[in-house]
Amino acid sequence: MHILMVVSSNVTTDPRLYNEARALIDAGHRVSVIGWDRFKQNPYREFLDGIEVICPRISLPPRCGLGVPPWHALHLLLWQQAAYREAMYLHKRSAFDAIHCHFLDTIPVGIRLKRKLAIPLVYDARDMYGYMMQASFQHWIARGFELLEKRWVAKADVIIAVSDIMQTCLRKITDRPVAVIMNCKQLQLTEYRPPDNGGRFTVLYIGTLHKARALPQLLHAVKDLRDVFCIVGGIGEVGYVESIREECRLNPNVSFVGRVPVDRVLSMTAQADVIFCMFDTTNPDYVIGTPNKLFEAMVCGRPIICTRGIYSGEFTEREDIGLTVEYNEESLRQAIIKLRDDPELRERLGRNALNAALNKYNWQQEKKKLIELYASVRKSN
Repeated sequence: MHILMVVSSNVTTDPRLYNEARALIDAGHRVSVIGWDRFKQNPYREFLDGIEVICPRISLPPRCGLGVPPWHALHLLLWQQAAYREAMYLHKRSAFDAIHCHFLDTIPVGIRLKRKLAIPLVYDARDMYGYMMQASFQHWIARGFELLEKRWVAKADVIIAVSDIMQTCLRKITDRPVAVIMNCKQLQLTEYRPPDNGGRFTVLYIGTLHKARALPQLLHAVKDLRDVFCIVGGIGEVGYVESIREECRLNPNVSFVGRVPVDRVLSMTAQADVIFCMFDTTNPDYVIGTPNKLFEAMVCGRPIICTRGIYSGEFTEREDIGLTVEYNEESLRQAIIKLRDDPELRERLGRNALNAALNKYNWQQEKKKLIELYASVRKSN
């Protein structure tokens, strides 16, 4: 099959898309990706480990600032139109057999292509969009997004959820089949290895740089902490990224590394002592989320710090793979001190994390589900 993936993010820093695309290529399929290069950091066309990646160019008004309403909506609409045109051009060159949309804001593109080309649409529901909007908009606006989500999701032939809890949420709004394919990672180790960082206790965060990820709390918590070093990397809206970069520059315990390619994330994770992964508890989407950081930490045998009282924290406690804290700076600070001062605790939690990955949470198992899902799509087409 020739599969078109459409994603409203930077392809080179999207580990789930990369893993899914590579799994399908390894199974004999061909994968093309149309992405949204919001910050104009990538070429128009490139190949990433056999994945054809296209980032269509769009022209914006001079004052169009990404992330600032209503300009963000205009930017999105222009990109959706450009993505559709690009998809039609690619289809003429080499016909697609299926469309795979990541995130709800790509579904309008997928629905148009499904109608035009009469091919199946797979929706990768990586967030509950209606829940996510509740943190940013008034109730009646968020309710509008929920209704849109319910309407658009029903157009998909198959839906993929990232967790059991998200599968339950999706089944409340649609009768379409919902499969679970978790954000697990490729196994890196068969036995535990301590971090090779020269004995410098290191806290790592690589991911989306967003105000709901508790990054200011992290930077303040490690400031002036003895024998603690912190590495922060990722991408996000320009203004927020620059504020984080500046705060890191003023903090002698922190190094800001910016964008990290997908193929470097796990090696950097393995060199850290603990992985940071706190989410704002007031965001309903984060409450049910299963972040990449959990699975990256597990395959590298590293403990993780998560927010108590949300799904990722409950997962961490259930598997005994890290510490959970209240969503505040002091609770986080005490957890970092505890892990810094207790190497035996770090190793026990790290071994538990690796064992969980070896036995249950690894991409080798999850990619079998994805390949089987596409076999069923192909059979029904």
